[in-house]
Amino acid sequence: MARPIDNGKSDQAPLISVIIVAYQSGPTLARCLSHLRAQTFTDFEVLVVDNASTDGAPQAVAAGDPDVCLIEPGVNLGFAAGNNLGARQARGRWLALLNPDAFARPDWLEQLVAAAEARPDIRCFTSLQRDAADPALLDGTGDVMTVVGFPYRGGYHRPAPAVTPAGEAFSACGAAMLIDRLLFLEIGGFDERFFCYCEDVDLGYRLRLIGEATHLVPKAEVAHIGSASTGVRSDFALFHGSRNRIWMFAKNTPAALLWTLPLHGLATFVLLLRHLSRGEAAPAWRGVLAALKDLGPALTERRRLQAARTAGAWDIARAMTWNPLDLFGMRSVIKPPKGPRSTAA
Repeated sequence: MARPIDNGKSDQAPLISVIIVAYQSGPTLARCLSHLRAQTFTDFEVLVVDNASTDGAPQAVAAGDPDVCLIEPGVNLGFAAGNNLGARQARGRWLALLNPDAFARPDWLEQLVAAAEARPDIRCFTSLQRDAADPALLDGTGDVMTVVGFPYRGGYHRPAPAVTPAGEAFSACGAAMLIDRLLFLEIGGFDERFFCYCEDVDLGYRLRLIGEATHLVPKAEVAHIGSASTGVRSDFALFHGSRNRIWMFAKNTPAALLWTLPLHGLATFVLLLRHLSRGEAAPAWRGVLAALKDLGPALTERRRLQAARTAGAWDIARAMTWNPLDLFGMRSVIKPPKGPRSTAA
């Protein structure tokens, strides 16, 4: 790292601030940082936000690497607020958000920077994620939004094609993304009420509302374990995923697209039946009830977001998928990139 934060002693700000929110990250955190040390692009700092871990992993990596800035709020803020805290303390022009169980290829940052330089009108980029256990499988190509308001990670656990095209994803996966720091702060960062899960889709949807696109950089690769701390199908994940998906839909869906509300409700019911068949319906159902019980703040935020919206409802709808088979097959949905936006006055 050519320009590390060096505990505040360095006067020259780096181009990129890499933020890693750690919670019971165990051995994955050290592995994540070892991959960062091998980056071909070196103008970055690393901030590790420790969400009150008890395994000592954040303290161990900070003690072994003076270039790591350890932030210890003393409580578990969650993924959303943890990243927001890191963003406020970051000095970089760009924020690279990286999960502690995501392992970047040596040219990960180099590829993201090249994409940002090639498209200065784009201020949010997502990475190509491979399954850490089986690199022949995708872990994701950015997040896809269905027209009924159900998001999913594009290409999840599907065979990785020989070539993945660059283009426009609906939103970036928070496990490995790059976003303009000022833009992130201006829109309020992640919604901290979400705590974790679906906060990245919510962020991407809010970017859509103000006309900001997200691009996939397929050459910027990471290997991702996914939910290493909480468990993929844990009660925690099912509760927060179910709750936050409803809040995300309520906050962001333009009025012209609210005709999909009955379909959203039907899809929620079908998903609950699927959880029931797996013996995991209880936490998902609690999440739905929690969302409906505490819907007021989401509706208040909806009024603010829709009043500030600059993108047309049809432009937002075109960024979604209308094909239900995409969701059933967890297909990648990458739209052809649009030309650079004019910056003329």
